[in-house]
Amino acid sequence: MPEIKFTADETAIIVKKIQLYFIEELKQEIGRFDAEFLLEFFSSEMGTYFYNRGLYDAQAILSSKLEEWSETIYQLERPTEFRK
Repeated sequence: MPEIKFTADETAIIVKKIQLYFIEELKQEIGRFDAEFLLEFFSSEMGTYFYNRGLYDAQAILSSKLEEWSETIYQLERPTEFRK
């Protein structure tokens, strides 16, 4: 898996969200540098878990769709004397 990197705009938005969370939930202010450090920590240490969960979810959706398509194709089959 490639390293998780955010653009400068994405980082700024996430940092603001971290700062807001600290203020609203923990009643503590956190500076931009500390919020970026925390983001980097979670990205490197926890990011893989979220990434893998996304892959599992995508795989489940794809598997479900393939099953639907397989059933649709089966319904299009015409009868013949040949048996499977």
